[in-house]
Amino acid sequence: MKKASFPLRVGLIGCGNISNAYFHGAAPFADYVRITACADLDPSRAKAKADEHQVAKVCTVSELLKDPDIDIVLNLTVPKAHAEVNSAILRAGKHAYCEKPFSLSTKEGRKVLALAKKSKRQVGCAPDTVLGGGIQTCRKLIDDGAIGKPVAATANMVCHGHEHWHPGPQFYYEVGGGPLFDMGPYYLTSLVTMLGPAKSVIASAKSTFKTRRITSQPLNGKVIKVETPTHLSGVVEFANGASATVTMSFDVWQHHLPLLEVYGTKGSIRCPDPNTFGGEVELWTEAGKEWKKIPLTHSDQTGRGFGLAEMAYSIGKHRAARMNGDMALHVVDIMEAFHVSAKAKKQVQLKSGCKQPKALPAGLALGRVV
Repeated sequence: MKKASFPLRVGLIGCGNISNAYFHGAAPFADYVRITACADLDPSRAKAKADEHQVAKVCTVSELLKDPDIDIVLNLTVPKAHAEVNSAILRAGKHAYCEKPFSLSTKEGRKVLALAKKSKRQVGCAPDTVLGGGIQTCRKLIDDGAIGKPVAATANMVCHGHEHWHPGPQFYYEVGGGPLFDMGPYYLTSLVTMLGPAKSVIASAKSTFKTRRITSQPLNGKVIKVETPTHLSGVVEFANGASATVTMSFDVWQHHLPLLEVYGTKGSIRCPDPNTFGGEVELWTEAGKEWKKIPLTHSDQTGRGFGLAEMAYSIGKHRAARMNGDMALHVVDIMEAFHVSAKAKKQVQLKSGCKQPKALPAGLALGRVV
């Protein structure tokens, strides 16, 4: 493998809504990555994004994969295409970084990792929100012993679905969609970042509504069939002895549940929304006996693109990225176990594992990675 020369050149496949977040989020990391080409199944959409963000090269997916000037391909396709497109990227001899989820099953995810190993290329995966100031501050508090030994956690993403606001919400209710595969990666990746790998899951799952009526534009009035569970609850046990109660739902109108909290032998942490890079962190300790706001120890000004840049830096250092494929597959394994456990009505032992990602140093300047 040739020595990395920064910035690594990135080709983007999939110019949908999320691509803007990556164009803007990657900008502060221009020393490490630069998006130099765009491709989409719809050529007009690729051209529009290229024009909007001053990207010189617009091409087909096939042309992008063959382009010798591309080092990393950023895969922003729909979830059901992630594994297939990642495999094509690796076979083309390029590194791959994709949106979450990594795959829709552990079986197809393992095939991607095997191909990455064979091709001696890296594969990374969102969400990189765990690299932001919010979760990294919580991680530092736990590592510093602020709450003692972690005992338990709770993670809750409950709403009434996306058909009320999303312009094309159908895929959220298809097999491989639902609240768990849509939003679960943010919460579960945060828990793995703070607590380490999990070992088992026991869960229940159901679909309260068999159909959904879209009330957003441009498909207002269209009725879609629900093909996947839309309310899932379970307990995830971690290798360090902690357990987390997790609820992911598209069936709840309103609630007062915490988004994400971690409880220890000496205190508790209220974590910010894991779908953001910043947010408010609060700490309650046995000694203080009251909730106190904790200043963020890491920057909250970063955005999507941090994980991509960190992977590029890791490629140059010949090490695994923090947002690596092993951790992404482990999160898929946890999510898949929810479905398997609910169907079998028993606890499921996880077959995957991963290393807890190394914490970022406090005070790291925006646009820098280590």
